Amino acid sequence: MTPLADRFIQLAYDPGISPQGGGLPGLAVLKNVVNSINLFAIVAVVGALAVALCVWAWGHFTGGHQAEANGKKGAVIAAGAALGLGAANGIVAFFSALGTQVQ
Repeated sequence: MTPLADRFIQLAYDPGISPQGGGLPGLAVLKNVVNSINLFAIVAVVGALAVALCVWAWGHFTGGHQAEANGKKGAVIAAGAALGLGAANGIVAFFSALGTQVQ
């Protein structure tokens, strides 16, 4: 094998890349934008949950079984979205740490 081929094989096994802050400008701005998007999404989920709960109650009290089922489904989906949005940072951190252990 040639030395160039050896270098490509070594890069395939260990490229030597790891996340590092400060490499590119604008990281603080990007973090603020993502935080704002997350906050906006959480506020939207609160509204969706309120609407779903109203539909659920309306369907229950009027005998509309389909509306009641849709309200329940919307409430569960909104609760799941809230869980995902709240846990997004932890989930990414967990899998990022798990990914660093892969050899």
